[in-house]
Amino acid sequence: MLNPVLAMAIGIVVMMVLIIFTKMHAFPSLIISAILIAVLAMPFGPEGATVASLTACVSTVTKGFGNTMASIGVVIGFGCIMGIFLEKSGAAKRMALTILKMVGVKNCDVVLGLTGFVVSIPVFCDSGFVILSSLAKEFSRLTKKSMVWLGGILGMGLYITHFMVPPTPGPLAVVGTFQENGYNLDLGMYIIFGILISIPLFIFSVFLFRYFGKKYPDLVVPYEIDRSKYSESQLKVLDRIQEKQSRNEDLATEDFADLLAAEKLPSAFLSFATLLVPIVLIFANTLVGQIGALQGTAFAECVKFLGQPVMALFISLCMGAFLLCAEYDRKTCVDLMQEACRDAGPIVFITAAGGALGAVINATGAAKMMADAIVAAGVPGILVPIIIGVIMRFPQGSGTTAMITGSAIIAPMISTLNINPYLAALSLCLTTMCPSYLNDSYFHVVTNFSGMDIKTSLKTWTIGSILVPAFGSAIFCILSIFIH
Repeated sequence: MLNPVLAMAIGIVVMMVLIIFTKMHAFPSLIISAILIAVLAMPFGPEGATVASLTACVSTVTKGFGNTMASIGVVIGFGCIMGIFLEKSGAAKRMALTILKMVGVKNCDVVLGLTGFVVSIPVFCDSGFVILSSLAKEFSRLTKKSMVWLGGILGMGLYITHFMVPPTPGPLAVVGTFQENGYNLDLGMYIIFGILISIPLFIFSVFLFRYFGKKYPDLVVPYEIDRSKYSESQLKVLDRIQEKQSRNEDLATEDFADLLAAEKLPSAFLSFATLLVPIVLIFANTLVGQIGALQGTAFAECVKFLGQPVMALFISLCMGAFLLCAEYDRKTCVDLMQEACRDAGPIVFITAAGGALGAVINATGAAKMMADAIVAAGVPGILVPIIIGVIMRFPQGSGTTAMITGSAIIAPMISTLNINPYLAALSLCLTTMCPSYLNDSYFHVVTNFSGMDIKTSLKTWTIGSILVPAFGSAIFCILSIFIH
């Protein structure tokens, strides 16, 4: 009926309108968009398997939905449960304390950022900021550093790995979409590449928010404290710190370590192990697959079994339930899992709906037609996922939705655009960060919990959410010259 590219454009616009201007949730909006594109582009598909009826259109959508749900549904659910155990047990604060001892109080901004960088791999960045903002305020109160500085670096540390490193749902969904389209993106390698790319992005953000902090030096948390919110042992530490400040003495790392250690927290080993065990197992699976001499051995089969994302996250989930939360009773643990499942539900459905949209776009041939036109116009292939990421994010504010929708559009184009699929996936995830402003829930979390007003946040946090992806995009453009 219609040109597939035009049908896709109409479907995407309808989806955006439904999400932004109506009461419709992203999940049904994606399904409606997928069905609309299929109906408008009908008939489509290869000879012998042509989709030429309304019933066949619906079947194409449901098949895409089911395939995506089968590939990552359990993984997202387990990842959310693992994240809530790390959040509620105090493991995040223990990791902050450990990093503080390593880098020192003079680099407390780096402590916050690195803690966020690590915590956000399994924990949603919104939750991570809420948990760690109290620590940022403590540092601001005692070091007299601006919350624009400390809150910004904490927020960006969380933000970067939320978008770049699985098992966070967004990048995990992107990997799944690329795999559905025949690209053998190995999850272990993707995690490694995501972390490697995230490091320069984080370093850039540290210098950027140090600059912003010096521009807005007055947003410091006042020293007056509500003593009822602290334990007796913490109050003793605070009194000691106040005495040091009255004598104009420099605060030591031990002062902050004592303040954090006064809380009952899990051990550093257990906190980091719960986070790192699934990542190590997934990477071990990748490594064993590259060693020919091990193929077919019992050891290789065992590593491959444990290194499957479902099994790796299940092991971490058990560590959280039986070790991190050992002192919780059965009801509390089950309630935490129930809360995590409530959080996971919308993400799983949105991700699977994005798979349905991708299946339709792939079947109609719209993506290939767009890719052919881009190549004919001489546009560098790496710019396509970079631009698509921003276009998908800017109107509707949800980075996860933008990653899912963007990957559905980009994945079928990769072979025609002649770009490395890892670079394409990572660059798409990167630019779906941009921008974080008024239509983004995380913007309001960072703004409110940092004590910033909207105007200041737009001039600092929002600008940062544009400059960091821009810096990363330059890195990807350079890498694309050497990596194909």
